[in-house]
Amino acid sequence: MTNAYEGRPVEILLVEDNAGDVRLAREGLRECKLLNNLSVADDGVKAMAFLRREGEHAHAPRPDLIMLDLNLPRKDGREVLKEIKEDEKLKQIPVVILTTSKAEEDIVKSYSLHANCYVTKPLAIEQFIEVVQAIETFWFTIVKLPPR
Repeated sequence: MTNAYEGRPVEILLVEDNAGDVRLAREGLRECKLLNNLSVADDGVKAMAFLRREGEHAHAPRPDLIMLDLNLPRKDGREVLKEIKEDEKLKQIPVVILTTSKAEEDIVKSYSLHANCYVTKPLAIEQFIEVVQAIETFWFTIVKLPPR
């Protein structure tokens, strides 16, 4: 797989409060041929602090991709998505909704808030890992992203 990032790892922010899903995403990304760094925020408030480089996140890397769960503590994923897409410094970062929700209203709302795609988490472990790998492959080897 070619890395369009000239030897530097791709930066991925996973916003997910389920430790099991974080572990599976980490495993899936570790098995990818593409060099990557995964940062994790377990709630929406921490995610926005990370993205805005506030407090302990002052030196956080700017993500090349955000994988965002909708159902989060403190600030849910819909609010996080809205804030990202309204922020001039953040709105170009692709946001993949990765959630258990199959509700049509969540899908419609996510796209209306400018999510770049909506993926429902599969229940089987192997499929979840494959989905995470497919997301990375698609966004970093097929899609042409704007420069950082």
